Parts: sequence; C-alpha cells; structure tokens
Amino acid sequence: MGANQSSSSSADGQQLPSSLHDFTVKDSKGQDVDLSIYKGKVLIVVNVASKCGFTNSNYAQLTELHNKYKDKGFEVLAFPCNQFLKQEPGDDQEVEKFACTRFKAEFPIFQKVCVNGSDTAPVYKFLKASKTGFMGNRIKWNFTKFLVDKDGRVIQRYATMTTPLAIEKDIQKALGLGE
Repeated sequence: MGANQSSSSSADGQQLPSSLHDFTVKDSKGQDVDLSIYKGKVLIVVNVASKCGFTNSNYAQLTELHNKYKDKGFEVLAFPCNQFLKQEPGDDQEVEKFACTRFKAEFPIFQKVCVNGSDTAPVYKFLKASKTGFMGNRIKWNFTKFLVDKDGRVIQRYATMTTPLAIEKDIQKALGLGE
C-alpha cells in the first residue's frame, strides 16, 4: 500500500494513496480483500449499523441499487461501525448475517472499522481526506456514503440524511448510463 506522487494527506499528515484500489481490507471472516478487484467499477462505500434509525431505509435502498446496477459495473462496499451510540454491537459474522438475511444484501460486508479517531481505518482516512463533509474530516453518523469512480477516486460524499435512491442519478452518470 505504498503512496505515490499523486497521493493526498490525511488529517494527521500521513501520506495516503490516490486510489481506493490501493487498499487491502478484511472481510467479515477476517480474510484480506485487495480493493483493486473493484477497478473499473463504480462504488458506494458506506459505514453501516444494524440498530440505527436509518438502518431499514438505507439497507433496503442500497440492496435495490446494488441489484439494479450490479451487472452494469456497480458495487456497494459496506463497513460496519460501532462508533455512533454503539449501534453496531454484533460481531462481524452477525452483522453479515443480519444484512444478508433481513435485507437480502448480496454486496460485501467487511470487518467492523472505526471511521473517526486515532483508530480510523486507513481506507476511511483516504475517503475523508478525499471529500470533507459538514464536520470537516469527521464522519457525523452511520450511513455516510462515498461515491467512488471506476479509477478509485472519490467523486462525492453524502450525509446520512441523503438516501441511497437520492444519489441514483449520480451513480448512473458515473456508470456512463443515459437513463
């Protein structure tokens, strides 16, 4: 995960790669996943929680978007996070089972991460450095969404209150669809 000349810096001054594809993360079973496998795909990267007031609408709409566009080069990458009122208390397998059973999610659910603070996952340092939000570099709440282009660059950041279906036009544009 070496940085290159076009890398950016995180809030703590650490050099970060210029593409999401330069990161390796852990899946819900603890296995390494090289995010370069998503080269050429448009992505929504989202911090999820199972016990949040936004859970039902977000998971349902993320599943709907994934199912509608997965064959057109789109993927949702879900990162559970327990930093907001401890609304993701389960272990990694419980989180995945919840999403896949209750919402029929077929997109990847990764290992639980921190999105703020000194233990912020490197991939979230990159996302936040790429597009700041209402609270600057901090993630305000569950279901903050990042739209990432086919080259692994962050196009846009969306707050919790922005539903997944509200960004469908941006997804279509990133995919090059004229719907």
